[in-house]
Amino acid sequence: MDLSRYFSDASGTGVLSTADDQGRVDAAIYARPHVMPDGTLAFVMRERLTYSNIKVNPHAAYLFIEAGGGYRGVRLFLKKVREDQDPELLAQMTRPSLSVEEDKDKGPKHLVYFSLEKSLPLVGGSW
Repeated sequence: MDLSRYFSDASGTGVLSTADDQGRVDAAIYARPHVMPDGTLAFVMRERLTYSNIKVNPHAAYLFIEAGGGYRGVRLFLKKVREDQDPELLAQMTRPSLSVEEDKDKGPKHLVYFSLEKSLPLVGGSW
């Protein structure tokens, strides 16, 4: 599956699941990942629970459910490989829904990169 094409065309809802070093699980709504030229997937993360979890446990799962009803989408099993805090890169990858001042008030951002360990289609009936 060409994830770059898929995520540029698909609309829907994404959920990123992580766990801490004790195995306590968290799930959070996340936008579609940025698919990088090297094949890694990147998410912009604030310093909250998901980011704290990924610092101590590099494994995550991302579930994307396509809009329109039914169970269509993709499940991605991920492993953190690196992160970046370059302000220019983050500005390019952040969707401009907040003013610069509102964005600063929400705290630091990190661009976290993941390798794709496995992907599975999500197909099935209606809700």
